[in-house]
Amino acid sequence: MKTLHVRARVAEDGTLTAQVPPDVPTGEHEVVLRFVQPEPVREERPPLDFPVDDVGPWPEGLSLRREDKYDDWGR
Repeated sequence: MKTLHVRARVAEDGTLTAQVPPDVPTGEHEVVLRFVQPEPVREERPPLDFPVDDVGPWPEGLSLRREDKYDDWGR
């Protein structure tokens, strides 16, 4: 038994057409289809280009703890 991953096309009349590798011998073969689902057409999009603002390194001793950022009233 050999497992092949190939792309196939189903015609309007239900005919299945697939291109197999050249090492598959000619003749009739038993074929098992596990899952058939049309693939959605994917559009290639360019990568996102976000602006970058570099303000340098953080100040020495910077604390971002909640207790250091807010007063006793939570403001």
